[in-house]
Amino acid sequence: MSSTPTPSSERSVSLGARALAIEAQALLALERRIAGPMASAFAEAVHRMLACRGRVVVMGMGKSGHVGRKIVATLSSTGTPAMFVHPAEASHGDLGMVTAADLVVAISNSGESDELNVILPVLKRLGVPLVAITGRSESALARHAEVVLDSSVAEEACPLNLAPTASTTAQMALGDALAVALLDARGFREEDFARSHPGGALGRKLLTHVRDVMRSGEALPRVAPCTGFSDLMREMSAKGLGAAVVVGDDGRPLGIFTDGDLRRLIEKGRDLRALTAAEVMHPQPHAVRDDALAVDAADLMESQRVTGVLVVDAEGLLVGALNINDLLRAKVI
Repeated sequence: MSSTPTPSSERSVSLGARALAIEAQALLALERRIAGPMASAFAEAVHRMLACRGRVVVMGMGKSGHVGRKIVATLSSTGTPAMFVHPAEASHGDLGMVTAADLVVAISNSGESDELNVILPVLKRLGVPLVAITGRSESALARHAEVVLDSSVAEEACPLNLAPTASTTAQMALGDALAVALLDARGFREEDFARSHPGGALGRKLLTHVRDVMRSGEALPRVAPCTGFSDLMREMSAKGLGAAVVVGDDGRPLGIFTDGDLRRLIEKGRDLRALTAAEVMHPQPHAVRDDALAVDAADLMESQRVTGVLVVDAEGLLVGALNINDLLRAKVI
């Protein structure tokens, strides 16, 4: 068995750059088709997918199948219910997953995939609309489709012009183009995206409210204005927030006393024992509403250069407190 030849660095770089150049040209050609001769077909595909009462069912064999699964993931996360059905499995029972309320997007560069072609007449009898993504507009797949999207490429990025490379890049980009057009047509916004990604960073930022992460109840250090300094410090130490809120009889926050305020008083040499909470508090503390997004509280802390804020309800009554560590634990920042 002969040893594997070691390619030169220059050739590896050259082939890599050539592959990217070929795929870039394929995408530019696809862009020109969507904006030109394929404009009406692309718009019709978007219209039909938008009007679909069921799911967008994506099918494809081999590399086109891998592309199809990615397209399904993108559609599903951007407001278009979608699922992938393997063509080979479809002819052995999985076609029962497809209903007349669905729409099928079939992907095949040649348009002559046997596994796809055998189920096309069945889809036609079911009355399921068919959108074809294919590199051959005269193929069997194209002839069966109501809408044909031309994903053809001048050449593959493979040096042998055999391995699906530029063609699968074009298919995936076309799927992204459909998803983007659909999400805009649906009025899909950041909040909708966050609901589809509750475990992601964007989801946490757009779905986590201040009330979800604030400290409240017994965990909230609060004192009356007349509270003596010793009792004020005892409350601060017990709750571990690094601050205590001075609250009026009506439940509204009057001020706050923090570790930083204590340090500054000590540096001034003040006799602290005779002071009350009202005398040492910092008035008009920064506050946010409990129904605000936690990320807005983070923005307030950053802009005001503070490490914590108070939380009030719609009536301005104190309901909690929040500091930078609470936001870090919730992975909001």
